[in-house]
Amino acid sequence: MTHTTHNFSPQYMESVKGDLVNEEEFVDILEERRNSSDLGHAFRTFSPHPYKGAPSCSTADLNKAVLESQYLRYMAKEIATEMGSSVEEVREEATGILEEMSQNLQLGFIRLMGYTVSKMSKRLFSSINVNMEGLNRLQQAIQEHPVILMPNHRSYADFLVISYILFTYDIPVPVIAAGSRKYLFGPTQQMNVVNTDLNENISGTHCPYFSLYFSSCHCKALAGMKMVGEILRRSGAFFIRRAIGSDKLYWAVLSEYVKTIVRTGFAPVEFYVEGLRSRTLKSLTPKLGMMHMVLEPYFKGEVFDVTLVPISISYDRVLEESLLAHELLGVPKPKESTTGLLKATKVLQEDYGSMHVNFGRPLSVRHLCQGKINRCQYNLIPRDLPQKPTAEAQACVSWLAHLVVRIQEEGSLISPWSLMACLFLQAPTTVLTEEGLLWQQLTEKTLWLRKLALDFGARLNWPEKIPDLDVMASSVALHRSIVQRKAGRVYLVREEEPAGKRPISAEEGAFRTAAAVLMMASYRNQCLHLFVRPAMVATAIHIAKTTQRDKIFPFFFFLQDLFANEFIFIPGKSSQDFEEACFFLKKCAAIDVSQQEVTVSDAGQEVLSFLRALLKPFIDTYQVVFRYLCEDGVHSFSEKQSLPAVRNLATKLILSGELYTYEALSSDTQKNVLSALRRLEIVTKSRVSEQNEFRVNKDAVRRIGDMLSGKIPPQPLHGPPGTRL
Repeated sequence: MTHTTHNFSPQYMESVKGDLVNEEEFVDILEERRNSSDLGHAFRTFSPHPYKGAPSCSTADLNKAVLESQYLRYMAKEIATEMGSSVEEVREEATGILEEMSQNLQLGFIRLMGYTVSKMSKRLFSSINVNMEGLNRLQQAIQEHPVILMPNHRSYADFLVISYILFTYDIPVPVIAAGSRKYLFGPTQQMNVVNTDLNENISGTHCPYFSLYFSSCHCKALAGMKMVGEILRRSGAFFIRRAIGSDKLYWAVLSEYVKTIVRTGFAPVEFYVEGLRSRTLKSLTPKLGMMHMVLEPYFKGEVFDVTLVPISISYDRVLEESLLAHELLGVPKPKESTTGLLKATKVLQEDYGSMHVNFGRPLSVRHLCQGKINRCQYNLIPRDLPQKPTAEAQACVSWLAHLVVRIQEEGSLISPWSLMACLFLQAPTTVLTEEGLLWQQLTEKTLWLRKLALDFGARLNWPEKIPDLDVMASSVALHRSIVQRKAGRVYLVREEEPAGKRPISAEEGAFRTAAAVLMMASYRNQCLHLFVRPAMVATAIHIAKTTQRDKIFPFFFFLQDLFANEFIFIPGKSSQDFEEACFFLKKCAAIDVSQQEVTVSDAGQEVLSFLRALLKPFIDTYQVVFRYLCEDGVHSFSEKQSLPAVRNLATKLILSGELYTYEALSSDTQKNVLSALRRLEIVTKSRVSEQNEFRVNKDAVRRIGDMLSGKIPPQPLHGPPGTRL
């Protein structure tokens, strides 16, 4: 198996991206399913080649090994002493936790899943394209070392499709971390266990649906749903409570369960390092709890190596697009139920285009961690005893997690619609809703942007044998829920007013426009990783109003630090990111770069203007939140209070004509602002209870706002960009 290091220098990225485009062949796995029996496919001989070091181990054997481990015995004694209960009571409770949590992978249910996914996929997608070279590498890697599958998370279809692909190609089906809200409180568990910081660290789980009806259901408590939860469990899902808090016994059982799976090589482990599914379709800041668990067996020398496999999943159109946009605007999800799941048939009547699943090159943890962590420290304490991760280990895990997400981004395919959405959103909203955008202007600009994207190293899902105009026309037709084309113009589609209802208010009109804008923004976000670093250089040049490199870079660093919860930056790589961005801008002839200066060419004004406009919605949203936090009446607040208050302020500013960014209404971006300010210790937690309360340093917020608008030079912010442990 070939292991690769990842040095994101411009020259390296150019060569790697070129290799990827040339060598990776995608095959539509639905083509054969359209011409043969789904039942025959589901019941064919399944002969995977598992990890060669794995002993024969059933689910019952796995659970027994967890419960009888020295680590769990030690923790049971510790917890019993702390809680004043007997060891037997604690161990009995641990058994109950494990029964609630554990998977029960059975081939019969994998076959049922294979049959169901075949039927649903052929109705929903025109193709599901998989890179065969990546599958071949994965098949080899699974036989050599314990493997951790790490896909990005854009839709509830992700979990199903990956297992379906592995089943189709005789690769061991993974066990998958799935979120559950089913709580079983015992004598050593606290009823009040909600703790945001700890919950954020354990994330890395997801909430899959068993069938592709999920977009109309949005269920989280899958383990508690009749039939569906059990089918998922027997398809390989193990369920993790969303709120764990300070429950030491639950932490102990969960970590030992995950580590035992890795140590024994029972099956590949699949989890989402971003944690929750991305409602904005851009990458989320990685969560580190599950990452620590899967890496600890290597750190402690219990396995020779662990292999990480980044997986990039790209959709032409996601099933949940409308519900995602409404969630961002504060609309509650529909309550989950099995009945609701079975009734959600509308999704089958829609066309969702193609899907690409790119299995990345296997990453050797042993190779990547050389020089980054001293494993000898783990020899000082018996392996059976709990050990708090050192600062060195935390930094290494954070670096690996960010690296995986960046590789996921690099491996994703950008659709024509994603490029078109970038351009749509840079037009005034009144043009999109009333006048319409000229079709000819849009197509010409899209072809210009396609060239720029290729200059930046993009991997495009742009059919070569179809005329460009037909490609763009079909992209618009596929997304007719967001835009419509008529009389040579393209218009934004807003929800229609229900018949017989009173006229909508200005606020309701703004809400409906925002829903359409956020749906479109989600597709723009799928290609933001490609442009965000050059966009920060373009913004830094514009704010600094200078050509001197030593003054542009501090603005670039400031933007990275501020937006470290918004975009993915590998910790400690700011200088390399700046050089990479300048390299690409120079490549497309937008700037000239010397040791002292970065000068904009005449032809580069169009490129830099486009890039600045990409970043503007985020800058505007951050400024709106800053404005709210600096209001006289805001001294302490909760997230539950602040989000609707910021949304109300943004709505007022939009209706008054002072703000043009409907994306300022997005709850996820608002939360990212608060997370950034907490990371920078400008917003601090003042009380811990069921509802956390925060206090804000208004002077510090004003300074950041002034730096962001260019009123004062940038100053170093507290904490390096990208750190969030």
